[in-house]
Amino acid sequence: MTQQSVTQQLDTQFTLTINGEPVSVKALSPAMTLLEYLRLSGRAGTKEGCGDGDCGACTVAIIGEGADGTPHYQAVNSCLIPLGAVAGRQVFTADGIAQCRIPKSPLVKEPVTLEQLHPVQSAMVETGGSQCGYCTPGFIMSLFAAYYNGGPDDLSVEGNLCRCTGYIPIRRAAAMVAAETPQDSFSEQLVSASTELSPLAYTGHEEQFYRPDSLTEVLELLQQYPTATLVAGATDLGLEMSWHRQHYPILISLEAVTELKQVHNTPDFVEIGAAVPLSHIETNLHGIFPSLDEMIHWFAARQVRNRATLGGNIGTASPIGDLPPVLLSLDATLKLAGPSGERVMPLANFFLGYRQTQLQAGEVIVSVTIPKATTPGTDRRLAQSYKIGKRGTDDISIVAAAFLVDVDANNQILHARLGYGGVAATPARATEAEAFLVGKPWNHSTIQAAKTILQEAFTPLTDLRGSAEYRKRLVVNLFEKFFSEFP
Repeated sequence: MTQQSVTQQLDTQFTLTINGEPVSVKALSPAMTLLEYLRLSGRAGTKEGCGDGDCGACTVAIIGEGADGTPHYQAVNSCLIPLGAVAGRQVFTADGIAQCRIPKSPLVKEPVTLEQLHPVQSAMVETGGSQCGYCTPGFIMSLFAAYYNGGPDDLSVEGNLCRCTGYIPIRRAAAMVAAETPQDSFSEQLVSASTELSPLAYTGHEEQFYRPDSLTEVLELLQQYPTATLVAGATDLGLEMSWHRQHYPILISLEAVTELKQVHNTPDFVEIGAAVPLSHIETNLHGIFPSLDEMIHWFAARQVRNRATLGGNIGTASPIGDLPPVLLSLDATLKLAGPSGERVMPLANFFLGYRQTQLQAGEVIVSVTIPKATTPGTDRRLAQSYKIGKRGTDDISIVAAAFLVDVDANNQILHARLGYGGVAATPARATEAEAFLVGKPWNHSTIQAAKTILQEAFTPLTDLRGSAEYRKRLVVNLFEKFFSEFP
């Protein structure tokens, strides 16, 4: 597709399906959030809570490609998804999954029986899982998605907050339906559903939204629109859309680009496409890199992991991004593509300053490659990651750290990588401490000496999440914690 033809094919409307009904979107901003659209169009059963993707009140389910490549119901935060990203998709909300149509008008008083509700809705009623009811639609949709994906459990609702009912009735509701084998119209829809995303070129409200399906077309669009904003899962950009109502003249979605959705797992390395959702990495690569497994678990809740991508977490260049410290410790490399072709660079060279990277005009991140090989002579590889935040999952890091140490049969350190986030303008390695550790014995005395170096390795800032002094202590103490776990 040429640059000229892309422009000529701009449409002023697109369609999606909401609760089984085709819906046409016309002349609306593609950067409007799905949540805002649902509520403005009268589908107010989906609630707006935090607008950050933290509380889960806005959770809906979409049919998307699961980690196994087949269609799955996926719980997502509708407050973070731009409307253009759901073009051609099937969306389900809490007021559309009952066997009957729940009346839209509050004047219609026909009662709905338990038998007419979806099983997860009935279970919530029977266990008293709702009090004020504000968070209930989000819980329902998280349970709904899990119901068709192996059964609900505690992790199914980790991204949903309840402030009045308490979690025991909700957990009981999940347990009631966990062992059931779904056989209904929703399970039948999955059999015939398609997860393929068609190319899109849409304009509305003086904004344009493109969804190309090839890397070549992405690069052509960037040549034509050098100031365009790239979007993949939109879990970071969605915050700007939800809270700041910023104007995005040109959005280019990477969700449908085949080259960015590949995962190659070889004996020597793993190459992960920049647009692969974290939930796919979590499932398909589990057990290969323990420190990556650990950080993805604490990265965010299921709704965010179903959308967030590895390339997005790197590309935003946030100093508190959770995954870059892990990838730094694993000596990951990036493949970049632009008008001059492809190039590969170590992730350690990618970050230049606060929100500044090596990406040149017209370039995109294609993939991340993580080597599997240990240092020659290695007897043990020690690796782990840590995230310190105000909450467990689904919170911004105060400090994130990831460590990797190779030791030989004599317990001598052959290789060391110490990656940190939240302590400098960019994710960074403690290179002086790394150099000190190599050749030393992996013992308490070495760790104590390394702590002195780490104490002065970074000059963090003080903000609302933590003081500079607290962060400096975490830099040291997390490494000592690592040693205590891998003596």
